[in-house]
Amino acid sequence: MSEPPRRPDPVDAALDDWAAVRPDLDTRALEVFGRIFRLARTVGDRMEEAFAPFGISRGEFDVLATLRRAGEPYTLSPRRLSATLMLTTGGMTGRLDKLERAGLLRRSPDPHDRRSLEVSLTGEGLALVDRAIDAGLATQAQALSALDDEEAGRLADLLRALTSGTPG
Repeated sequence: MSEPPRRPDPVDAALDDWAAVRPDLDTRALEVFGRIFRLARTVGDRMEEAFAPFGISRGEFDVLATLRRAGEPYTLSPRRLSATLMLTTGGMTGRLDKLERAGLLRRSPDPHDRRSLEVSLTGEGLALVDRAIDAGLATQAQALSALDDEEAGRLADLLRALTSGTPG
């Protein structure tokens, strides 16, 4: 069975432009990363839309989801949250402030180190993140629906190889 013809996308147009003005360039990386960047932006926008009904942004969801994934008692230090989410302490503080005001998490002294804090999900935060993850995963599944399970698995493996720095 032959593959269906490829439909050109905006990255193809950029590649054609570069080929016309700089035929000496090797644009293979742009073929991949141009599409990754476009896809990340598009799906990121859709994720923002999916989380909006819950009153949270994608970044705020990431904080809540990181605490949820930590398991009971859904508690981490602000430093660990910052490291996991690759955020500066200032960026993390702003997110924590907003989520705490919304009653979705609480900060309290670390019982093992009086100089430190712990960040914990509240019951309301736990319920919200459990509903929001369903909406987020449905959004991602819809974006991935152009691929069958085998293709999606191959793509995941290839992206893992890129992010881990190991050859596929």
